[in-house]
Amino acid sequence: MARLKDVTDEPDVDAFDFPRVLAAVADPIRLSIVLQLAAADDDLSCGAIEVPVKAPTATHHFTALRQAGVLHQYYVGTSRMNRLRTDDMERAFPGFLTALIVGATRKPIS
Repeated sequence: MARLKDVTDEPDVDAFDFPRVLAAVADPIRLSIVLQLAAADDDLSCGAIEVPVKAPTATHHFTALRQAGVLHQYYVGTSRMNRLRTDDMERAFPGFLTALIVGATRKPIS
């Protein structure tokens, strides 16, 4: 079985900073990452998440989300896995992540 290794620069829940979270999810690429993770049945590797940028830029986007506390990353072998920190976000900012996902996926009224 592959060893799991966490990426360690994620903030604790009590250190979440709402402006930093807002800035992280305001970017369209990062919002897309959040929506793909929210729609997934399981954790996703970075390579399984579709982003319209090259790997170094994608790494920057994942880092911004991780350091804001929006997602958790860990390694399984050589794959970096991602999952939303849904419970932690709910504790820090009740209803925010759910409202973000619902609002971002709602179809505009024509």
